Order: sequence, then structure tokens, then C-alpha cells
Amino acid sequence: MHVSKDERFSQPLSGLGREERSTLAPPFMKDHDGPTLAKPAPGGPVRPYLGEDHLDVVVGNLKRRLPVVKVEKGVWIASDANLILGDGVFIQRCAELLASRLKRVPIDAVLTAEAKAIPLAFAVSSLLGKERFLVARKSVKKYMGEFVEEEVRSITTEGRQKLVLPSEDAVFARGKRICIIDDVVSTGATLDALARLARKAGGRVVSKCVIWKEGAWYRSRSLVYIGTLPVFLEPGTRQAGKRLQLPGAG
Repeated sequence: MHVSKDERFSQPLSGLGREERSTLAPPFMKDHDGPTLAKPAPGGPVRPYLGEDHLDVVVGNLKRRLPVVKVEKGVWIASDANLILGDGVFIQRCAELLASRLKRVPIDAVLTAEAKAIPLAFAVSSLLGKERFLVARKSVKKYMGEFVEEEVRSITTEGRQKLVLPSEDAVFARGKRICIIDDVVSTGATLDALARLARKAGGRVVSKCVIWKEGAWYRSRSLVYIGTLPVFLEPGTRQAGKRLQLPGAG
């Protein structure tokens, strides 16, 4: 796989190639004080699509409505795009809930992919007292010079994408304990690609966190998340075992 003009960025520091398992409890639904952080969406992580045009969700004490949109033949999801890119109150509340859990994890820097999760990553990073956070770009820019890259395919984007970390960010990430942040995880393609990117730059992934775990396919005891979202399937859609063969998911 092509890396960059400078091969030194593709070599992780000795001993930093493996993900350090988080000491956090398994995926949580309660805060330290006991109140529910997010109500699980009714109907389970995978449910038949019956013509719904929206899904009502509760995160913390905030109630929001997500549109249900078709992403592939026979597959619908509840889209959080308008929330995570424009609802400042919602973003701040989610950041507070995630940061309260991450304070027990030794983190040097937060890494996310452009563009939806950038406001969330900024808010979490600020609450953790970090002056800088890292953003993997979706394409190579002429001004970047040297860079590190990784491929990913997301359920909400057509075809394969690149995740690119400019040399300046790669140097900053080297030797750092990295927390990867995204808004939603489905199969984990984006989280895993970000983890590979961080390791190429010489960082060590110590935590992965999202607002929602979507569907029933991503399984990790080290994942930190607030709530769950269902994936809607056309009645009669077959799954391979317990894992739907999506074209790719984040």
C-alpha cells in the first residue's frame, strides 16, 4: 500500500503496534450517578423496515428525531448527520458523557475522520484538556507534501475512500496514546481504518468511542459508547449467520 514520500512515517515505534485494551467496563448505559445516558432504540439492533420515516432517540436528557434513510438495497439507517454537524447542544452533551468515561484512560490525543465527527472530537478533546486533536482527511491535498494513508469503505459513502494524515500530524501522533472518536460504529470499518492509520504514524490506540453502536455486528469490550441504533432491513432480507453482508460500514 502506498504510504508517503517519506517511509519513516510508516514504521511504528517499537512496542506500539498493538491496541492496548481499555480498563473501562463493557459498553455502558449508565453514568457514574446512575441515570440512563441513552435509551436503547425499540425493536433491537436489527429490525424489519415497515415504512418508518423517523426514529425518536433520547441521549442524556435530550430528545431528538432522526430521519430514516435508505443506504443500500433493502437497508435503512437512522441518520444523525443533521445532529452531529449542526446541533451544538447535542454535540456538547454527548462530548460531556464520553469525556466523563475517558478521564480514566491515559490519552495524549484524539483522532477522528472528516467531516461529521469533527465537532464531537473537538469538544471531547477540549473537555479532556488537550490543546490539539487530529483529523484524518478523505483525500490528498497538494499542500500536504508527505502523508500517511489508509483505505476504508463506509456504509454511507459510495466506493472506497482514503484516510490521510499529513506529515505534521503523523509526527505529532508518533509515540502518543490515541483515542479514536466517531459518531456511529456499524461494522467498525472506519474505526479499524483509523486505528491502522494511527499505528502507521507510530501512535498507540488506547480507546475507541462513539455516540451510537449501530446494528449487531461490531463487538468489542473496549468500545465506549452512549447508546444504540437499529439497522432496518427489508422483510425477507437474509443475513450471513448473524452478520449482514453490508457493502461496507463505519
